[in-house]
Amino acid sequence: MPRCRWIAAACLASLAGLPSPAHSLQAYAPGEVATAGTIRGTLTFRGEVPAAERVEVTTDPEVCGVEPRFTSDLLVADGNDGVQNVVIWLSDIQEGKGWETPAEPRTLNQKGCTFTPHVLVVPAGEQFFAVNSDGVLHNIHTRSGENRPVNKAQPGFLKRLPLKFRYPEIVRVECDAHDWMMAWIVVAAHPYYTITESDGSFRLENVPPGTYTMQVWHERLGTLSREVTVSADADVSVNVEYPAGQ
Repeated sequence: MPRCRWIAAACLASLAGLPSPAHSLQAYAPGEVATAGTIRGTLTFRGEVPAAERVEVTTDPEVCGVEPRFTSDLLVADGNDGVQNVVIWLSDIQEGKGWETPAEPRTLNQKGCTFTPHVLVVPAGEQFFAVNSDGVLHNIHTRSGENRPVNKAQPGFLKRLPLKFRYPEIVRVECDAHDWMMAWIVVAAHPYYTITESDGSFRLENVPPGTYTMQVWHERLGTLSREVTVSADADVSVNVEYPAGQ
């Protein structure tokens, strides 16, 4: 697995600039997909990667400061310059596969005073859980445009906090008790969403034949879009490069 470089943020995307993935959708009809293709590719970063910055641990150092901590808003893999944690989805798909039922409920874990995963995809209207694995006080504080914000304390004894968002959008999550903690919840309108791996690679599988708009979003690098045509029983490759300076 490529070693990732931890990059300091110049600034975070404002809530006003966050995409709402469902705005272009009239409705989505899940069902059986008789013939389908796969969209695959890699997201890469062009240019010199800035040096990492150390994060100062000011609260609960016995739990949060066990290991050195760095900002993680831009992770670029050594070797191929792939960008991790990029959200990819089809904005104009109206029918296709249904959601797969996970073996365990979807969770946003607070462990070592870090949200894991950094980007979590959840279906709109489905309950998921914030998990406190640290045994110290955390706080779930969301920033959103379409959904009602959440601001709930989660003390160490409250291991699982149920959450649900009705409307598709990308929601920022913070912890008021530890100001360096931040993550994103992607409230998805349909199953054709994915997050890039540590090497920047991604796959969207079981896509009905057709031409779609593929949206690409990263918390620091911004939003891009590409048109992609999927043929039955075929793979299509879509490689995207983020320009430096975004």
